[in-house]
Amino acid sequence: MQAARTVFLVRPTRFTFNEETARSNHFQQQLAGLDEATIQARAFAEFDGVVARLRASGVQVLVFEDTPEPHTPDAVFPNNWITLHPDGRVLLYPMCAPNRRLERRPDILEALGQQFRVAEVVDLSAHEQEGQFLEGTGSIIFDHLHRVAYACLSPRTSLVLFREVAARLGYEPVAFRAHDAAGREIYHTNVMMCIGARFAVVCLESIQDATERAAVVASLGRTGHELVDITLGQVAHFAGNMLTLQPERGRELLAMSQSAYDALRPEQRETLSQYAQLLPLPIPTIETIGGGSARCMLAEVFLPTLE
Repeated sequence: MQAARTVFLVRPTRFTFNEETARSNHFQQQLAGLDEATIQARAFAEFDGVVARLRASGVQVLVFEDTPEPHTPDAVFPNNWITLHPDGRVLLYPMCAPNRRLERRPDILEALGQQFRVAEVVDLSAHEQEGQFLEGTGSIIFDHLHRVAYACLSPRTSLVLFREVAARLGYEPVAFRAHDAAGREIYHTNVMMCIGARFAVVCLESIQDATERAAVVASLGRTGHELVDITLGQVAHFAGNMLTLQPERGRELLAMSQSAYDALRPEQRETLSQYAQLLPLPIPTIETIGGGSARCMLAEVFLPTLE
C-alpha cells in the first residue's frame, strides 16, 4: 500500500521560528510584526483546520498534544523522527538540530502501541553523536509498491545511513543531490519530490548533475510512474511537499498546502487529479515560519492494527 489510511499529527504548543534549523532550511522565514501569541493562535487555527479537513475527507487522524517543556518549535512536523511500517517495525531517526531531537516521544510510541502492533523499534538516534543524520520521510521518499527509496543528500541526509535504512527495509536506494535557485542544497527530499502509486512529482531542474537526474527519471520510468515535473519556483511554494492518503471510502487523496495547490499549473492539477482527489490545506503561518508544509505534518501509520 502506497497511501496510508491513518496518520498522526502533533498539535504545536509553542510554535516559533527555529533558529537551529534555519541554518540548513532556507524555506523558513520570519513574519515581521507578529508577536508570539498571534503566531501561536494562527498555528493552532491552521492545525485544527487541517485535522478537521482530513477527518471530513475520511482519513483516520490521531492527534497528540505537544508539551510546553522541553521547547520543541518544530514538533508540528513529526514525520522527521519516526516511520511506522506494515511489518510492525518502527524506526526512530537521528536529527540534525539538537532541539529537534527532543521531539522523539516515547509516550507517543506507547500510545500507538495500544492500537497497533509494534514488533520492533529500531533506534538510529545514536548516530547523532557521530554527526550522521537521516530525518525520516523528510529525507526519504518511499515508493512502497516497488520497494524503491529516493533521497537527496544534504547535511540532514547521510548517504551511509540512507543506504543502511534502505537495506534494513528491503528497498533499492536512489540517491542524488538537489539544489535551490541560489545553488544551495535542498534540505529535505520531500520538498522537491512526492511519489504516489502511479505518479511522481519531481523538480528535475533541482538535480543539476545530468547523470543523477537521468537515474531518477529512469527509475521512475521502470516503475511506470507518470512524471509531473515542477519548477524551482513551484518548489518555493511547497508544490513538491505532497502526500497521498487513503480515506475510508472513495478515491485516494493528495494532501498539499493551499500555497502548493495555487502554484500548480492547470495542466499539472489536471494530471494529478487523474490519480487522486486534490486536497489543499491552508497553512500559511506554519509553512512560512516552520519551513515545512502539509506533508511534513503527516506521520503515516502503516502498522498492523491489534486484533
